[in-house]
Amino acid sequence: MKKLMRLFAFFFAVTAVMAVQSCKEDEEIGAAPTVEVDPTSTQNIPGGNVTAALTVVAPNGAQELVIYVGGEEDETRDISATNLSGPIEFEYTIPARAVVGSKIIVAFQVIDKKGFPSSITNFVITVGDPVITLQGTLATQTLDAAKPYLLKGQVFVPNGVTLTVPAGTIVKGDKATKATLVVLPGGKLIVEGTASNPVVFTSAQAAGERDRGDWGGIVMLGNAFVNQTLKPTIEGISPTQNYGSIAADGATPTTHATENSGTLKYVRVEYAGIELTPNNETNSITFGAVGNGTTVEYVQVSFGGDDGFEWFGGTVNGKHLVSHSTWDDDFDTDFGWGGNVQFGLVVRNPFFADQSGSNAFESDNQGNGNALAGICDDATTIGCTRGVFSNITVLGPREIQSRSISANYQNALHIRRRSAISIFNSFFSGYRIGLRIDDAGTLTNLNSSAAKYAYNVLSIPSTAGTAASATAADGQFVTGLNGGDASAIATYWSENNNTAFNNVTNTSAFTDIGVAGSLYWSQQTAASYPSNPNFALVAGVAGNNNLNAGANFADAKFSGNAFFNTTGAFRGAFGSTDWTDGWAEFQPLNKAY
Repeated sequence: MKKLMRLFAFFFAVTAVMAVQSCKEDEEIGAAPTVEVDPTSTQNIPGGNVTAALTVVAPNGAQELVIYVGGEEDETRDISATNLSGPIEFEYTIPARAVVGSKIIVAFQVIDKKGFPSSITNFVITVGDPVITLQGTLATQTLDAAKPYLLKGQVFVPNGVTLTVPAGTIVKGDKATKATLVVLPGGKLIVEGTASNPVVFTSAQAAGERDRGDWGGIVMLGNAFVNQTLKPTIEGISPTQNYGSIAADGATPTTHATENSGTLKYVRVEYAGIELTPNNETNSITFGAVGNGTTVEYVQVSFGGDDGFEWFGGTVNGKHLVSHSTWDDDFDTDFGWGGNVQFGLVVRNPFFADQSGSNAFESDNQGNGNALAGICDDATTIGCTRGVFSNITVLGPREIQSRSISANYQNALHIRRRSAISIFNSFFSGYRIGLRIDDAGTLTNLNSSAAKYAYNVLSIPSTAGTAASATAADGQFVTGLNGGDASAIATYWSENNNTAFNNVTNTSAFTDIGVAGSLYWSQQTAASYPSNPNFALVAGVAGNNNLNAGANFADAKFSGNAFFNTTGAFRGAFGSTDWTDGWAEFQPLNKAY
């Protein structure tokens, strides 16, 4: 077709010459017209616009501008009345289905008023990749919410660098390269979505094909205190990345406690938690020694391949957190974490559980229960894992006795290895085992009030009540102490204004305490669980277990702690309003991103 166009131009040029030769001597005929394009080439993405300026010279006067796309005539414009003292602007929209990397040739030809044609001038458009790749070590930059981004491999935000992600941005993680976003100590990640326009980090797999562990998730590392003898590293990250400050270097739990590693606000992290190396999976979000100058609010993790949120030391706080259908634990605390969390929701899929044993809460002090002299021992708890949780709702996998679930599910709360976390004003339900206390150090922390559980409601579906063995398959309270006799744990629970109930055969038991039974994942199918369920409490019936009332913030752990909102009377994560509405997503599999 292009050859035909060129022959067409040549034919008219020859004709023009013959016409000039045969005309009368007193008739003046100018040269054939010309057209030039500036620039001669450009690029943009499918659906994007490109522009060019056409300079036309026509001694005989211009009549028509003929535009060819891909060798075929696309448009003819009448330019007989156009002022040619300035360029003619040309704008072209690249087809939305254009192949990335292909070239589109737009050609221009001018016909003058004597019928003489110009030579053909080409404008070459390269179809660019609409996805912007982020890889390697980044420089300070702000992403553009109008553009799609792809993380490839391990992507680092180093010391002194800030990555800013504005509201509405979609960032996808590449599965083949095990994409993971790692904020190193001294780096900052500022992600500020809004309730109506959240930021989404998700799988790069096509809609309908996404799965847990498609990419590595977000790892934020800082310089705050960790109660380890050596600076820890994040498993699977290469090259090795150390984080935190340790006592051997003169650090105390206040060292870099207020450090700011950025902001996560109105953010969703979906299908993360890939296995970087054998048995080394990342979490959806990992905090390693992150300080409480960092803001973490309104953050949802969904369908992760390991833990939902895990804190390794540091003091970072979190408010309005959602862990949905994760694989292993939802809230996992280690290495002396000393922050606060208020308003947290856990929703579990009956068949999504890890062979290591899945819990809503798993809390350790370190890899074993040994005392850390002067840091976390029977006399000193200042360096223990000691964070405070309040207003948590756990909707576990087995809401009623007859529900079949994965055998890998274990505890609503697995507290062990000398942990000293405290939990208030919360509701736990749907696990085979309620509260498991493994070791003497952890029980010592409870009895000394270094740790505190108060004003909570605990439910399991079975009839077991207090288990009689550390290896009990079911039970409200289980321990590895005293030959498995958990009566001391049950006594502690009741004496500290906590309540418990079991033998749940119908979800009406939950409606009675203010929780709609339909909110449990097991009441739905994978396809029918609502995209935007309403978690606000229903009225229920009067009683000690009703979550609409009963919260108490009088404990000394709340005194002077401005982080906590202490005005609500409700227990669990929700009162009369649902703070997940509008920004959270509970059916991301087929979501169009």
